[in-house]
Amino acid sequence: MRSTRMLAAAIAAVFLAMPVARAADLPPLAPQFHPVPEFSGWYLRGNVGMTNQRVKSLELVPLPAAFANDTLSTPFLNFDSSSFFGMGVGYQFNQWLRADVTGEYRSKAHFHGQIVDKAGGITLPDDFTASKSEWLFLANAYVDLGTWWCVTPFVGAGIGTSRNTIHNFMDFGATMSGTGGIPIISTTYFEDASKWNFAWALYAGLAYQVTPAFTIEFAYRYVDLGKATTGRPRAFDGTVIPTSPFVFNGLTSNDFMLGLRWRLGEPDMMPLMRKG
Repeated sequence: MRSTRMLAAAIAAVFLAMPVARAADLPPLAPQFHPVPEFSGWYLRGNVGMTNQRVKSLELVPLPAAFANDTLSTPFLNFDSSSFFGMGVGYQFNQWLRADVTGEYRSKAHFHGQIVDKAGGITLPDDFTASKSEWLFLANAYVDLGTWWCVTPFVGAGIGTSRNTIHNFMDFGATMSGTGGIPIISTTYFEDASKWNFAWALYAGLAYQVTPAFTIEFAYRYVDLGKATTGRPRAFDGTVIPTSPFVFNGLTSNDFMLGLRWRLGEPDMMPLMRKG
């Protein structure tokens, strides 16, 4: 009887120990929520994008005396789209605030426009072609508005300078001949010229954190580039014409950008999920 009781107790102990042993062998349950650790530090960035540019007005500055009493109108002043690319370095202060400095080259955008000169009963149109490029340097600050499933909306602003260059400006204009008063077409070529301007920008976009070290951005940017000017005008034979250069006033652009950010010193692993 005593041996039977001892056997029963041993069997019961084995069965009671089995759940504990099985539980010890199982991997721990994956947590459903992981807070993202706070980050502050340096990052590198790169940008590519497309421009949609505008110019407020095109005028001769100073206006020659011969046009003082004329009526000048501008039927159209248009830029084609162009691409841009740039790089920068920045610092993330906390989960809400970051800042960076960027430099970018904005490739040549083709320009075509027209100014109509009405003098008395005579109407003389001038057609223009050119291209424009820029070097843009900005200091930017951004506010990150919280993160949901690795997606962070943000807004920002920047100030800096832009070096605007007008290339291959040509004026195809109608003028009156000195003898019979018959309109004739003349072509004036303008030298290339560059101008530094104050520039500023506004941003809005979304950032997706692929890993803690790598983030992709898609953003809209409005940028004010200031002014641009042509160089000296020349006739078809190369002689300098004693008249004013053309000035492009109110250059702006609506840009769409794809950006990449790399956090320095951050391990490259899958991101942790957080909301809010």
